[in-house]
Amino acid sequence: MGVIAIPPGSLRMRWILFVCAGIVQLIALYSPSGPSAGAGIPHLDKAGHFAMFAAVALTAGWLGFRPWLIAAALLINAAISEIWQGLFLPHRSGDPVDFLADAAGIAAGLALARWTISPSRSPK
Repeated sequence: MGVIAIPPGSLRMRWILFVCAGIVQLIALYSPSGPSAGAGIPHLDKAGHFAMFAAVALTAGWLGFRPWLIAAALLINAAISEIWQGLFLPHRSGDPVDFLADAAGIAAGLALARWTISPSRSPK
């Protein structure tokens, strides 16, 4: 399996995508009221957790952050967010399965970042 290059784009665009993904993630995780129920689709919130963490991991990888640093920072954020929701947000609850979805998203985002950045395109 070969490495594909991400679409042409400036380093500035990669930062914009990273910041946007991070802001969406922080709002979704720490807002007092969680997202509405997924129209009766079981575990749709787990897909949201997976996608949010994958997006941040992917865009951080595109910026050239070390994978272990991305994983550590995002896993800490995932754990803190579930504890925070369980203790301090009355309309939300901490869920260990959400943490697992977050971790899976981080792994997927890092894998996709590695797959989409060729060594010659790395920002470092």
